[in-house]
Amino acid sequence: MLVMKFGGTSVGSVEAFAQVVTIVADKVAEQTRMTTTRPGVATRPGVAVVTSAMSGVTNMLIESARRAAQGDEAFYKETENNLRIKHQSVVGQFIDDGGERAALGRIFDARLAEFSRLCSSITVLGELTNRGLDVVSGLGERLSAPLLAAVLRSRGIAAEYVDATEIVVTDNVFGGAAPLMVATEERSLPRLLSILERGAVPVITGFVGATVDGVPTTLGRGASDYSAAIIGAVLNADEIQIWTDVNGVMTADPRIVANARSLNQLSYEEVAELAYYGAKVLHPQTVTPAVEKRIPIRVLNTFEPSHPGTLIMDRRDDSPHGSVKAITSIRGMNLVTVAGRGMIGVPGTAARTFRGVATVGANVLMISQSSSEQSICFVVPEASAPTVIDALRAEFKTELERRYIDRIEGHNDVAIIAVVGAGMRGTPGLAASIFQAVGVEQINVIAIAQGSSEANVSLVVEAARAADAVRAIHDIFELHKPSKERLKAL
Repeated sequence: MLVMKFGGTSVGSVEAFAQVVTIVADKVAEQTRMTTTRPGVATRPGVAVVTSAMSGVTNMLIESARRAAQGDEAFYKETENNLRIKHQSVVGQFIDDGGERAALGRIFDARLAEFSRLCSSITVLGELTNRGLDVVSGLGERLSAPLLAAVLRSRGIAAEYVDATEIVVTDNVFGGAAPLMVATEERSLPRLLSILERGAVPVITGFVGATVDGVPTTLGRGASDYSAAIIGAVLNADEIQIWTDVNGVMTADPRIVANARSLNQLSYEEVAELAYYGAKVLHPQTVTPAVEKRIPIRVLNTFEPSHPGTLIMDRRDDSPHGSVKAITSIRGMNLVTVAGRGMIGVPGTAARTFRGVATVGANVLMISQSSSEQSICFVVPEASAPTVIDALRAEFKTELERRYIDRIEGHNDVAIIAVVGAGMRGTPGLAASIFQAVGVEQINVIAIAQGSSEANVSLVVEAARAADAVRAIHDIFELHKPSKERLKAL
């Protein structure tokens, strides 16, 4: 059993759709010849497909909703027309059957009429809630999935469209909902198995779900990967395949490091660290459902399907320890510092600090504390920093007045550089090499942290030097070479 997710670029054009059809046809034929590939796990043959919206569509939908809240009706009306043309152009190239064309036309009309009504309501209210934005932003997948199913049928592949709002049950945290896996399995397994047992391919909307009461939600931007992992866990798949436009997970962003290369294999832990700290290949939550059932994930290139891509699975006991695998960076950050001599030996300071952060709902990406307990610093997104600092000054108002705490301030325009690889904490000389690399480039390290996972060393540097830091660390560990050829393959 394979679960295959195709990203926006994979369904972004007529040519991309044709490539997807070829890939799915090959996998369907392959599955009919195969038995289970995971020893000791009962799996079924078959292919399930999860699709994103066509490239650029989600951005168009979100922008339309935001402009509607500002009273701009012309933009969403123009978007409605553009979306119809974009999807109908694929229909015109693939679908010859009049009945199929008419059925798709009715689906497009219904979805786009819903979009127009929603934007009109947003304009009248003058307000865009997270709940409303979820409904609007999820419409792209609800256009692309029935289209892809019809294109597959036009090429002789039995396929059936499935709206994930009917099978993926989530909580009600709009804009970043979490799946309720027991309820999702109860609702989705019978539906999907009935399609698979007929020898058909379910084509499922990524990114979206619904609450127990049926209110549409989204799993967060870029979360079609997460959708695929949820479906993979439900179906107990042999493998979850993420089809994108690069040859797997890279050692660094190739836009920053010209000689970055794709990695053959990563552990769940390593790829989770990379995704969390800015690598765009996978949504950060993707590995969670896969880990629980030990389902391998493979990242592949739709436009170069013969490339083996990157396999993500459990870390093997005999795998090399202490090796740097990849480097990533995340910009637009602010380093918030709480410092004062009165903090030394005072219990509860860290707890109060992060209680203050939690009250404003800010996301903390990295934490570092001095051994003397005189200061604690942490990184939050730049947009959250003013609110976080105000909350902390309110929390520690008395301590500031009495000078137990000297300052609560932010350092804006910084970036986190994450150096990722399994078992790095116990590797002598690794940290020295990292600091040697940035030192040669005269890059000032503002803060450093290492997670208890042992798979990540994080540095905070000025955002203007982030690219230089990534290139320097990539070079010193010779990540452009296969592991066995590196001088510093520790």
